[in-house]
Amino acid sequence: MSVNTGHGLPFLPGCTFRDVTKSAFHRPQTLTFKNGYALPHRPIVGIGQDPLLSAQLIQDEINELSSEALAPTYDSSNRSDLSTFIPAYVALDKKVLRFYAYFKQDVLHSPDEEFRVRSVVIYYYLEDDSMCIIEPLVENSGIRPGKLIKRQCLPKNDHGDHYHWKDLNVGMDLMVYGMMYHITRCDDYTQQFLESEGIIVNDPEPTPVDPYISSRTQPKPSYVTTSDFDQLHKFLTMDRKVLRFFALWDDSDSLYGETRPVTIKYHLVDDTVEIREVHEPNSGRDPFPVLMRRQKLPKTFKSAGEPFPKCVLEVSPKEVQEYYSPKDFRVGETVELMGRRFLLHDFDDFTKSYFQKNHPDIEIKSMERPKKVSTFQGGSKEFPPYNGFGSLEDSLQNCLSLNPKPPKKDLKKIWENDHKVLRYIAKLDSQNPHDESRHFILSYFLSDDMISIFEKTRRNSGIIGGQFLKKTRIPKPGSTVNNPEFYSPADFAIGAAVEIFCHRFVLTDADHYVLTYLESIADQIPSETLISLRQKMGLHPGQETANNQTVKGDDEVTETSA
Repeated sequence: MSVNTGHGLPFLPGCTFRDVTKSAFHRPQTLTFKNGYALPHRPIVGIGQDPLLSAQLIQDEINELSSEALAPTYDSSNRSDLSTFIPAYVALDKKVLRFYAYFKQDVLHSPDEEFRVRSVVIYYYLEDDSMCIIEPLVENSGIRPGKLIKRQCLPKNDHGDHYHWKDLNVGMDLMVYGMMYHITRCDDYTQQFLESEGIIVNDPEPTPVDPYISSRTQPKPSYVTTSDFDQLHKFLTMDRKVLRFFALWDDSDSLYGETRPVTIKYHLVDDTVEIREVHEPNSGRDPFPVLMRRQKLPKTFKSAGEPFPKCVLEVSPKEVQEYYSPKDFRVGETVELMGRRFLLHDFDDFTKSYFQKNHPDIEIKSMERPKKVSTFQGGSKEFPPYNGFGSLEDSLQNCLSLNPKPPKKDLKKIWENDHKVLRYIAKLDSQNPHDESRHFILSYFLSDDMISIFEKTRRNSGIIGGQFLKKTRIPKPGSTVNNPEFYSPADFAIGAAVEIFCHRFVLTDADHYVLTYLESIADQIPSETLISLRQKMGLHPGQETANNQTVKGDDEVTETSA
């Protein structure tokens, strides 16, 4: 049913009536479809076919309303003299007065305390004159903080009156639900608000200290003079300060004795000593680093009146006359600890600064660690001689590991010198007269320092030409597996003999690129090699090749092959 308010009464309960004759309550359709598209339009009638308010207004009334909205008047004569009413929940919204107070809580059946002083904060909301009391957090008090009294209007007396902000002031007592709260101070905003309303705020008062909390607080330790017997002061000043010495344990007296590196730590906080063994890889020993646990080491004992067995290790503190101190550890000297000899040879930076500050009369200076003498009688590792199968590097890998790995290559050299080849013409130096007419081309590949030999084919010679030696690295005569030496461009001079696998080749000529390349690295090539190449190519000692060209005469220029 619709509600009819056409009679002019306010829209409030009891002032409206329903139209019992109305039977249509549906909303008007505001969406139509045209050519398959949804098109919205403004409603013509209201709910239940009721006429719209805009349709009932005549055009003059609409123009009058629009002109009043768009053209306000600012004339003082037309202003309304009525003052604007602002409700309290708008004018005093989020304006809160804050007071600090405390109350005393009696503690029963406790020998340590009679009462507790608990601090609280009182909030007064000016919006609706409500109040709440909150207890802040106090560390180590054992009391859970939070709201003691939730926000409400607190009763003032039995007559139904409530507390007002005029009743609150610093230094007064506030009785709430049988608990007496004493206000000690307030914040700056509360003081300014009360003074603006004509209330004189009293001076703030100190909050009393809880006697039980004050008894639990420990005063900070104070020292007049430092004492050797003050263990607390020594702990506070020397904790985590350790002197570290590097030493060698001389265990050569045992059956399989040797010299082992150890680290001696002297803890300044309690004058204890700890010895740790430095584990070295492939030493054959289990990694148990602690050689001697942290303990105080006795240095001298009191003389016993009766014979006493020295093998007994249990010694009471009363029998010890002196313990080891930092002054007993001097670098460069041998110190005996628990029947073992240790040679101190080095220390860390903190140890050096500690001795310079506390013991300047003791000069400490690190010494070179003695070299460990190897007990292996076999000497240096020897490799078997080269058997001629494969390259020298591949054969050497079989001696280094059970699973041979390919030798590493110089990739930078391969990228820079790819397709760069030095070619020489050689002949075979042999006693056989048939070998005098044989000619070979020796190619040196700069990318991997390999050499290949190709024999020129000659008709009716009876010798098949072609590949004489595939690419391989050629070691020099007399080179060993441990220290191999290979041929390089510096060894290939015109007229030089090159021995390759029991064959001697004599270089007779080279192409022009060889001279061009060797002149670019003249600081790495012997001068005899360059001179032999220049003389073979008909160049004077002062002439040089440039841009892969060789000057043969005054007017003739011949381009070399690369």
